[in-house]
Amino acid sequence: MAIERTFSIIKPDAVAANHIGGITAKLEAAGLRVIASKMVRLTEAQAQAFYAVHAARPFYAGLVKFMTEGPVVVQVLEGEGAVLKNREVMGATNPEKAAEGTIRKTYATDIERNAVHGSDAPETAKEEIAFFFSTADLASLAR
Repeated sequence: MAIERTFSIIKPDAVAANHIGGITAKLEAAGLRVIASKMVRLTEAQAQAFYAVHAARPFYAGLVKFMTEGPVVVQVLEGEGAVLKNREVMGATNPEKAAEGTIRKTYATDIERNAVHGSDAPETAKEEIAFFFSTADLASLAR
């Protein structure tokens, strides 16, 4: 597999519960390298724009409210097959169905407060990375 980049958010529930280090450790143990990371507090407009793909869904308003209730940690991860690897490490969206040892099984409360977000495809990853990080942010961290 090729080296690629993906995007990750440690959501407000996991940040508030002080799980940033534990989540990042699981990602790194899986072979993903954090090449950019910052803590931000999303505005309502930012959350609406980021999750615009879900605007017609019934959970959209609740998702926007949740994502603005506290700070989040946004990260760019790099590694072989990073998108798929991150999704494997995150586990199923519903923590009750997530495999043992995954981030969501370990840290999520329920399907709505599920600790993390990860890109679902390389194309999505590029868009999501660009939403939070400039090319200069990433270039300065190139190895």
